[in-house]
Amino acid sequence: MKSVILYGSRYGSARRYAQELSKQTDIPAVSYQEAPPLSKLETIVYIGALYAGGVLGLTKTLRRQSFGEHQRLVIVTVGLADPDIPQNRENIRNSLQKQIPAQLYGRAAVFHLRGAIDYQALSLGHRTMMALLHRSLQKKPAEEWSEEDKALMETYGKQADFVDFASLRPIINEMQRESR
Repeated sequence: MKSVILYGSRYGSARRYAQELSKQTDIPAVSYQEAPPLSKLETIVYIGALYAGGVLGLTKTLRRQSFGEHQRLVIVTVGLADPDIPQNRENIRNSLQKQIPAQLYGRAAVFHLRGAIDYQALSLGHRTMMALLHRSLQKKPAEEWSEEDKALMETYGKQADFVDFASLRPIINEMQRESR
């Protein structure tokens, strides 16, 4: 195995993207909890769900790993916020830089995808956290809401699915570019 797709998924969006990427590239996809040793791999793709400013499982996966110059790291975040909005993308990247050593972040190809949410499927803790966020935003004037805040308010209490497998194409292009 020269490459692997790892994913950190709690409710399924990151896993769906990883499985589809695996299908399109013939690279195995496994949960970060079952990650093989990374030192002998050429390309590591990490697809992780965004939770409270961090990417699920990323820190744990990269901890105690040394990456050689020959290795390629592709990091893909999956969240509700629209990554086409510059403010959202900047917030995600700032969070990533706190999770990844600077030298590794500088070498990584970073992509952002939209996921899905189903409030009925959320754990009690996540539902409570979302309710608190929703309540605090209701107290703020709508003109002061960030783009992320607006997305939360629009989807609160509902099912929303923004998964788009066509958005995997730039990631596949990046993976193929590196393997040439």
